[in-house]
Amino acid sequence: MRKVAIIGGGQSGLQLALGLLQNNYEVTVVSNRTPEQIMGGRVTSSQFMFHDSLENERKLEINFWEKKCPITDGIAFTIPGPDKTKALFWEAKLDHYGQSVDQRVKFAGWMKEFAKRGGNLVIQDAGPKDVDSYSKSHDLVVVAAGKGEINRLFERDAEKSPYDQPMRALALTYVKKMIPRKPFTAVSFNLVPGVGEYFVFPALTTTGPCEIMVFEGVPGGPMDCWNDVKTPEEHLVKSKWVLDTFMPLEGERCRNVELTDNNGILAGRFAPVVRKPVCKLPSGGLALGMGDVVATNDPITGQGSNTASKAASIYLQRILERGNKPFDPPWMPQTFDIFWDYAQWVVRWTNSLLIPPAPQILQLMGAASQIPPLAAKIANGFNNPPDYSPWWFDQAQADNMIKRMAGSTP
Repeated sequence: MRKVAIIGGGQSGLQLALGLLQNNYEVTVVSNRTPEQIMGGRVTSSQFMFHDSLENERKLEINFWEKKCPITDGIAFTIPGPDKTKALFWEAKLDHYGQSVDQRVKFAGWMKEFAKRGGNLVIQDAGPKDVDSYSKSHDLVVVAAGKGEINRLFERDAEKSPYDQPMRALALTYVKKMIPRKPFTAVSFNLVPGVGEYFVFPALTTTGPCEIMVFEGVPGGPMDCWNDVKTPEEHLVKSKWVLDTFMPLEGERCRNVELTDNNGILAGRFAPVVRKPVCKLPSGGLALGMGDVVATNDPITGQGSNTASKAASIYLQRILERGNKPFDPPWMPQTFDIFWDYAQWVVRWTNSLLIPPAPQILQLMGAASQIPPLAAKIANGFNNPPDYSPWWFDQAQADNMIKRMAGSTP
């Protein structure tokens, strides 16, 4: 029986681990927190998963919360105008609904399921020496820890990482009692030029259904305002102030909102980065990076969980196809390259929204407000970002897409 060690108990690590268990691999997952610590801890993410990622979980029969979790039917985009008007607006339904399950709920549940199914769950804050040790006792070590010292094992890939500074000041607020969006549930995305972005969507958290508010402030701007917030109550007040000041139509939905729990808040910032996928360990062994270790995107496009899920799916297939052959130096980068065929478009698309948008992007977003099929095309690209190529990135291709979509309007 082949032995695989996975360092990190997040979306990609646990999904891969559960998939390998189903295929009779001996799997060790190393997590720095117990399920109880995860469940009782602070939120770590604004995770939202689109159809293809949800399908990966359904195939492994680990979609335990799907029936309880609110569904999100579409995407809406607004640039607020003066006096509670909309300078630009479009909305479109997704071909298949999306969902968000608080990672505290999901990861705690998956870890318990992993142990129940016979996996070896180790609670350890693993460092480089531990990774080296696992490489000696296992056929393959996959590092899927989202943050921490262990990521420094993997070298930053400067060619694939255009930014070396955080591009947004980030904050999350999990709330209940928000007025539902009409006419259908959506990831409601708001852009205030020069200030930042805000998006909000339904989710399932530790206390039941909720809405997750995500704030993306341009560094140094008025939405970069979280450093002086000291308490959960202050965090909620600041959240409502941002909405009332810059997105008053969204603020009207939030008159009576309350925090879901005192741990349902987060603020911070990080630089988007792509890292080289293989690290050489002191003993001469190798470890393969996966998920956020090798591709950390800003959450502005909601792709973190989706990219992690797709990475786990690709790595699972590659490991199963390998059979009894060694996971040798050529195989590891080849596995990453297959993932990168997909992830490069996530990175490029996400990064395009962290700087003043190129002319064709402005043109596309404006045209979508007049051409419903184009709005639907943009909305459904969130499920599979390679679909944005080449028309999102090229003026002539954007012109062609607008004409084609206009021609399909009834």
